[in-house]
Amino acid sequence: MHTIKTVLLLGVLTGLFLMAGKLIGGQTGMIIAFFFAMAMNFFAYWFSDKMALKMYKAKEIPYEEAPWLHDMVAELARNAGIPKPRVYLAPMDIPNAFATGRNPKNAVVAVTSGILNILSPDELRGVLAHEIAHIKNRDILISSIAATIGGAISMIAEMAFWSNLFGNNEEDNGIGGLIGSLLLMILAPIAALIIQMAISRSREYAADATGAEICRCPMSLAKALEKLEMAAQQLSPVASREVNPGTAHMMIVNPLKGTSIASLFSTHPPTQERIRRLYELARRMGTV
Repeated sequence: MHTIKTVLLLGVLTGLFLMAGKLIGGQTGMIIAFFFAMAMNFFAYWFSDKMALKMYKAKEIPYEEAPWLHDMVAELARNAGIPKPRVYLAPMDIPNAFATGRNPKNAVVAVTSGILNILSPDELRGVLAHEIAHIKNRDILISSIAATIGGAISMIAEMAFWSNLFGNNEEDNGIGGLIGSLLLMILAPIAALIIQMAISRSREYAADATGAEICRCPMSLAKALEKLEMAAQQLSPVASREVNPGTAHMMIVNPLKGTSIASLFSTHPPTQERIRRLYELARRMGTV
């Protein structure tokens, strides 16, 4: 069900992108937009992981420096039935974790310095299981594509407005076309953001459930989320300096906690609801 929903939402995102291209250059513009979208997805597929790791100055952790961490990741990967991902450390005070890589064979699990300082081994195991679940479910590729198309929609919608304001295309409708492109410039990025949120929130719930099965203890992840949510609230000024908003959706907990209005547009589902679902899952598994 989650996969079908994600495919449909990605289809709507692509449709918005093509519509914006059509407003700029008619049928030709739509074709160009399609190939542009394919090129961006190719770039996201091959390079999004390297860009994310470089952005946070993450370095691979040699086995000798943290054998316990490597062994934990290896065990969880075996439980998930995927190859062991590489393990990276991001020198950040914000306690968080993320996974990246285009497929399970090229995956990376990254933890921050902050998360190693506040979580117990069992709680960290729950977090790592969640990230490995993202790898198993191939959520990383999906979120990279969604973010790439979403950003391009904002750019091309603005181009459509200026194109209709100062020039004509084969399907220009005068003031009607100008109003249409203005509405597109305003509404398309909002629609793209809402679709990205729907994709991300759906995948987070799925990764929580899969991660709980991988580590066989939903309570470990639930208690970790409680600590990480509290830390995110307390360290929001630090997060604004350390975290790039464009990659916040990759983190296990949204590190950029804003006002009540900003929270409406969060790419993460409410942490309390995630915890509630994990407690319910633990009761069904008999592990409370």
